[in-house]
Amino acid sequence: MPLMIYIVPGTCDYCGCCVGVCPEDAIELLESDIRIIDERCTNCRKCVWACPWEVIEFHREGISHLPKELSLPQEAPPSF
Repeated sequence: MPLMIYIVPGTCDYCGCCVGVCPEDAIELLESDIRIIDERCTNCRKCVWACPWEVIEFHREGISHLPKELSLPQEAPPSF
């Protein structure tokens, strides 16, 4: 089963609400990093429901097409 749980890059405040409700212990929360452990996640959506900031999403079609990291716009070179 493909992973369907997605954490929108750059939006998590690392509160840990999702970690506490995950029955599979599939969310790794470090000081300033959070990730889903693909092999453990069963797509139960408890983390989606528990997130007070709505930064965890469920995508029925899978998440392989979504960005893994926050991409910041490149600064345009100066035009002379």
